[in-house]
Amino acid sequence: MNQRLSSLHPNPGWGEAASPALCNAPALSNPGDTTDAVGKHCILELYDCDCARLDDEAFLRDTITTAAKRAGATLLNLITHRFEPQGVTGLALLAESHISIHTWPESGYAAVDVFTCGDHTMPEKACEVLREELAARRHKLTSFRRETPETLGEAGREPVTALAAG
Repeated sequence: MNQRLSSLHPNPGWGEAASPALCNAPALSNPGDTTDAVGKHCILELYDCDCARLDDEAFLRDTITTAAKRAGATLLNLITHRFEPQGVTGLALLAESHISIHTWPESGYAAVDVFTCGDHTMPEKACEVLREELAARRHKLTSFRRETPETLGEAGREPVTALAAG
């Protein structure tokens, strides 16, 4: 499969091309200058949800897995934790980025974050699954594109070395 920059994360800190460390890179001439979008980020607020579902760790694991599949993403790992007396946090590591959820059953509320990279993923579909499965009566979805600055799109990236205290 041929992938373009828009379907990949920016180089996460290694590469063959020599370039200045990110901290020493020249500033963008215009902070809005970009080469391409690398992904889409969705912030989902779910209100008046089914309280029992918000507190059911196994149910949430199944729902997150379904949401990742529906988004066209590849689930690499899923970590969840149930709090006492209530509430669950879940983090799905995706090949394309992540899905996270934090629940407050006592308030019928869940905070969801879905970030996916690539042209083949649809994070809104993951949000739709979570909204439906948690039976949210109200929700707020905010989504935006993550863009690669020109300075990252044109050059390789090197790891940032620790600065010596002086």
